[in-house]
Amino acid sequence: MSLLSKKEYKIALLQLKSGSSYEQNLERLLGYIKAYQDKELIMAPEVYLTAYDYDNFDEAIAFYERAMEEILPLISTQILVFTIIKKEGDNIVNQALVIHDHKVVYSQNKYKLFRIGNEHKYFHAGEKKDIVSFEINGISYALIICFELRFKALWKQIESVDIVLIPAMWGKARQKHLEVLSQALATMNQSFVCLCNSANDDMAKSSAIISPWCDVVKDDNAEVIEATIDLKEVKKVRRLIPMI
Repeated sequence: MSLLSKKEYKIALLQLKSGSSYEQNLERLLGYIKAYQDKELIMAPEVYLTAYDYDNFDEAIAFYERAMEEILPLISTQILVFTIIKKEGDNIVNQALVIHDHKVVYSQNKYKLFRIGNEHKYFHAGEKKDIVSFEINGISYALIICFELRFKALWKQIESVDIVLIPAMWGKARQKHLEVLSQALATMNQSFVCLCNSANDDMAKSSAIISPWCDVVKDDNAEVIEATIDLKEVKKVRRLIPMI
């Protein structure tokens, strides 16, 4: 039976704070992966394991390479989504990874860099054309990384998918923007939206599982946002409210 035909699809969003210790961050992530083996989807915030540790980029890059050696063996039938700091040739990128069946099945470099946070000074931007849908077990997904949520042209680019995944490190000062935009995306694209934001002190939290009807599951006081969704709601809303 494909996941698309199942009544229940279980999600866990890890609304975590990135500590100064990479090792402790990894141990917390591994602990949640082991605890949530019953989930179809687990997602961590953008660059959760190291945060934007610009002063120690070489160490951060090396740590992600080592962390993958511990993460990959744990991910079998479920899906794990998070982003890493990676070197590609002479460039450094913020790369979203989708892990399934003990391997990376999809990756995507952040295209829209947040200039207010000086990301453009440290990262090489990805390509707009690389933001595409991908499929796992009959379910279609797309990824938008944090700041990219603001760009409506990208919504159009991914409008046919079942689930939009948004790992983020979005600031507290713009919390309302994050909430309104993510809910509008779910409504306009008639998709489920899974938003996983950092819980660092200056971050907005607001992690949420949003249905195509704009029903919202969120809890800014929780480390884990959990919900069981019915993916048939995507077809239902598109049938009842055709956007043509």
